This record gives sequence, C-alpha cells and structure tokens, in this order.
Amino acid sequence: MTTSTTDLLQEMLAKDTWTLEDHQAMLAGLFDNSTATDRLKQAVSEMESDTPKGGSALKLGIAQYMLCRFNEAIETLAAGTDNKDRHYFTGLSYRGLMQYEGAIDAFKKSITRGVPAALAMCRIAEAQVLLGDLKAAATSAKKVAKDSADGLYIAGLLAERAGDLDAAAEAYDAARQSQENHPEATFRLAYMLDLHGNEEEALELYTELLASPPVAMHALMNLAVLYEDAGRYGEASGCIRRVLEIDPNHSRAKLFLKDCLASNNMYYDEDQARRIAKRNAVLDIPVTDFELSVRARNCLKKMNLFTLGDLVRTSEPDLLGYKNFGETSLQEIKDILGAKGLRLGQALEDGFDEFTPMLDTMPEEPVIDDSLASTPLAEIEFSVRARRVLESMTVLTIGDLAQKSEAELLGQKNFGQTSLNEMRQRLTEFGLRFREMDE
Repeated sequence: MTTSTTDLLQEMLAKDTWTLEDHQAMLAGLFDNSTATDRLKQAVSEMESDTPKGGSALKLGIAQYMLCRFNEAIETLAAGTDNKDRHYFTGLSYRGLMQYEGAIDAFKKSITRGVPAALAMCRIAEAQVLLGDLKAAATSAKKVAKDSADGLYIAGLLAERAGDLDAAAEAYDAARQSQENHPEATFRLAYMLDLHGNEEEALELYTELLASPPVAMHALMNLAVLYEDAGRYGEASGCIRRVLEIDPNHSRAKLFLKDCLASNNMYYDEDQARRIAKRNAVLDIPVTDFELSVRARNCLKKMNLFTLGDLVRTSEPDLLGYKNFGETSLQEIKDILGAKGLRLGQALEDGFDEFTPMLDTMPEEPVIDDSLASTPLAEIEFSVRARRVLESMTVLTIGDLAQKSEAELLGQKNFGQTSLNEMRQRLTEFGLRFREMDE
C-alpha cells in the first residue's frame, strides 16, 4: 500500500465506529489492491474477539458486509446503535443474500433515521425490480433524480426487465459516465455484454468491480469463466478462491475450481466426469426430501447442513456435539444416508476428489409440465458458455433441455462440469431434471 493508503486505513481502524460516509471514503481510497483487503480481514478478526455493541458493532458489521459476510453482518448490526448506518447496511446485507423483502424493510427504516431518501429509494427500487414488482419499482424510482447515476441505473434495470436491452445498455453507460465505475450499473452492463458474446468488454468491466467491495459472487464467477475461456487459468482460479473465501460450501465454485485446474493440466477424463455428475446429483439432494423428526430437521438447519453432500462432509462427533442432537437423531441421519450408499464423514475419510458413491437406484423419468416445458431458454439466465452449447445443439426451451442427458452435454466441445451444474440448477428451478441414460 502507498503511504496515503496506509494512513487512511490506520485512521479508519482507529475510529470507534463507522458510518456510511466512512464506508464511501474507504471505497474511494483503499481497495485498489489486495493488501488493504488482507488488513481489513485481520482487523475484523481482532474486533470479533470482543463482544461488540453500540458503535463498535456498527464498525464490525460494516466491515463484515465489505467482506461479503452478510449473515454475520446482519447479526452484528442488530446490536449496533439504532441509527441510519445500522439500518442501511442491514439492508445492503440482505440485498447481498438476495433477501429483497428484508432489504426493503431495512432501507425504509434507514430513511426514518436520516439516510438520504434518494439513496435509500434507489436501493428499494432495485430490490422491487429484482422481486419482479416493476410497477412498485417505477413508483419508487420517481423519488430518485432521473439524471443521477443511481436514477440512470434504475432506469436501465427497468428497461432490461422490460426487454429493451438497447435502452438498458444506454442507461447503464450513462450511469457509469455520471459516476465513475458505478458498481451496480457496471455489473449489469458487463452481464449483458457477456450474455451477448462481447467477452473482452465484459471482462474489462468485471475486472473494474474487483476494486469495489463487496464484490458480488456472481460477478466473480462470471469473471472466472471469461478468464478460463481466455486460457488465463491462474486468474480464473484466483476469482473462484475468492468466492470460496466468502462461502466455503459454494458447490458450483468447488466444481469450477476442479474444472479450471483440470483445464490447466490439459487433461479431460470423460468417464470421471460422468461419475462426478452422477455423484453430484445425489449429493445435491436436499435433506428436506426425507422424513425426519422435527428435532433432527431443526438441528440440521441451525448447523447449515442442507444436502446429503453437507452430511457426508460432517462427522458423527460434529453432529453429537451440537446441542440437543442425540443418538436418535443420529440414527435417522445414518438411515437416510445408508439408503443412498453413503455414510457420515465419508468425504472426509475418502477425500472429496475420489469420493464417488455407488448408486443402488436411479430416479424415475421426470413428468414434464407442458406449460413450463415450453418456456424459451432466451428468457432464462445462462452463462455465455452454457448458452453457446445450447444454441449449437438447437435446444430452444427448458423442455428441450430436460430431454437431454448429462452424457450428451458432457460430450460437447468446451462443455465442462461447471456448465452442467448451471443447467441442472436451472432445471431444478422448473421442477425438472436431465433424462437418464439406460445402462
């Protein structure tokens, strides 16, 4: 870091509390290099050693938000001074978790505590657009100056959701001219360019976002794909590792990192890819699909164990060490894992890379709802790489995609496990899955 950057960071860390204005000052002067971020992480670790409250809770909560630790930020800010900064950053943290109803409520409270109405209404309008309530968003947008960077960004977001992509791109570009590197407008413009194959411009814009924490995980994932496509595997891996720092259990990031490392070695094992695909289909099954007692279900939820994959990465002592989790609940978990040929701690014992469970049964063919199956893929968000493969295979609707097998897709040029999991996730959102191959 330069001397001025070092002085600014020391000055900020010496403060008893942080405000919205402090946050803006830090974004403007600190985060053009990784050293400042590392120092912030160290400072957060030191602050967490005490029980924060009042002003110190605001300071810690804002820092946790900047490091993308949104759940922790919300909890910490709840103990902070009841002022504009507490509610505004609570809203931003809910937005980071894509919990837009909670975000809107917090932003409304921030206005009553003194946050500039135009600033908070921009965030409210954004959340309403992302919830699909375009009418309410248009009303909220009227309270944001049309020619301001935020006003232009919201106009672009409304145009994009209405399908007017040219108007959206023009508005996002204007927002970036009004405010240099406006992060939200920059991301949406980068995503649109990425989606339509303008990869070089998209990569440049995504890279700009790295200096404006918190960097959204989807921005890091998209940037990683572009780096990998360009053969810049080290930079792609770096982006994915940043995602895993934010969310160590991010399944897509884990799989992408394996793909990236495999690409770097210029080696592709098709049989292994199929085994991994079959394994992940089982590991991704939610525990809510099984009959469990209320106690076992509540304990798993509080421990953030949501899938069979989470369970095979957890040991018996870990479960039994949790409050109110006893032998009866443990046996329930063993039974549901055993039915799929799995066991607690199996991934820890066998090693994740080599962990390929044997499947005793295969799922039945899905029953496809015609009204859902006819949904055009053009209306569904896909990465550039995934969309290119679908276009090359003349797959036009979500129903067409459900009729493809994982093996067919994995056999396509430049199609890897990350793209497969992206498509699987989209099918799951429509209650569908890939066609199973007869063996």
